[in-house]
Amino acid sequence: MNHGSLLVVDDDRPLLESMAEYLRSLGHRTETATAAREAMSRMKEYPFDVVICDVNLPDQDGFHLLEWARQNTPDTQVILLTGFGTIESAVEAIRMGAFDYLTKPLIDDELNFSIQRALGQRQIVAENKQLKAQLDQRFGIGNIIGHDYRMLKMFDLIESVADTRTTVLILGESGTGKTMTARAIHQLSNRRDKPFVEVACGALPDSLLESELFGHVAGAFTGATGNKEGKFLQANGGTIFLDEIGTASPSLQVKLLRVLQDREFEPVGGNKTFKVDVRMILATNLDLEEQVRKGLFRQDLYYRINVVTLTQPPLRERIGDIPLLADHYLREFVAQTGKKVTGFSQQAMQLLQRYRWPGNVRELVNVVERAVVLTKNPVIQPSDLPEALRAEEHTWTSGELRPSGNHLKAALASPEKQLILEALEAHGWNRQNTAAALGINRTTLYKKMKRYGISFEQHVMS
Repeated sequence: MNHGSLLVVDDDRPLLESMAEYLRSLGHRTETATAAREAMSRMKEYPFDVVICDVNLPDQDGFHLLEWARQNTPDTQVILLTGFGTIESAVEAIRMGAFDYLTKPLIDDELNFSIQRALGQRQIVAENKQLKAQLDQRFGIGNIIGHDYRMLKMFDLIESVADTRTTVLILGESGTGKTMTARAIHQLSNRRDKPFVEVACGALPDSLLESELFGHVAGAFTGATGNKEGKFLQANGGTIFLDEIGTASPSLQVKLLRVLQDREFEPVGGNKTFKVDVRMILATNLDLEEQVRKGLFRQDLYYRINVVTLTQPPLRERIGDIPLLADHYLREFVAQTGKKVTGFSQQAMQLLQRYRWPGNVRELVNVVERAVVLTKNPVIQPSDLPEALRAEEHTWTSGELRPSGNHLKAALASPEKQLILEALEAHGWNRQNTAAALGINRTTLYKKMKRYGISFEQHVMS
């Protein structure tokens, strides 16, 4: 049996004391009041789980108290009591938000059953709030880590578009966190309590993908033994996230264009039209403009999805965020494994910041997890990192920069120039902060920028 804090409100004192005594005998914390204003005063002072209130009170009726409770103490469940119950008044009570409506004379078991249901409902509501808070913590914008100025601009854009129906296109390399961004947009929107449905378009062949998105009817193709509801219907009222949209076939692109324009579709093999209210977020690691020029992606669909574009910068272009990300995931894996690891050595962190990260944040997460699991040190050392990070090869950005013949000096200069450019980008071209991040003074940074012909204006124009 659930126990809770109860307030009983009735101007019939003998009945009031009798109910309170019975409820206390069941283990409930029970207070009493004989008028609506007295009850409201008590409810302001203490968050009761359930209020059991008579409809007829000397100052204001129970319906007035119910309306006040809905506005001022919405987490409190209200059970109304009346000596002459009618169907109309019961319907009105439930319509106004009462949890239950009981008729006097009360049967003890009936009252107890109603209170138990009310306490159970309150517990479910509390658990839902806790789960929503956990979702906000896990998938909200606070879970996207970054102080890089491009990330801050992206955060601003996410907050601006989240609570709209606008279609969002997220661009970025594989592993940059496009799914996390899509979830953050959903969590910040007024659709947060509705479904978030993710579809990896590149993971399925065209024939299956169309059925996955729009559903199918029995007999639509070999193996379609029954009707299947598609992802668009599952996402109705919420958000659908189509990852790797650049891989969609021409026929699928036509269907997607129709859903975007008319919010309707037919399942595969069916002729019944379904209407849906979905917010679409799409992502790709391809250059869609190039795909349009090559005739691989419909121009009209591109214009339709390219309403608001978010670009996730690759990790190699936000080296200032690497310590933040590495420490964040270190804490996560330390909590999971229980190992006594406190951080990274300076040399290990330098290796993390010098690496090119072709797999972006996803690769960094894997590297940190591996280091935490394998290390025997309280602080992660270079030896705890994969060979790829420790090899000198990673400083060369492409084959043409590899040293050959007598051009060692020129080859060495190229990665230094690239490192300076990346550091400037990561710190919004603030020279003081860039110099500090590189471990050099500002004068040295100026000289190197001059030697390599680095300027903000030239970089923007290039």
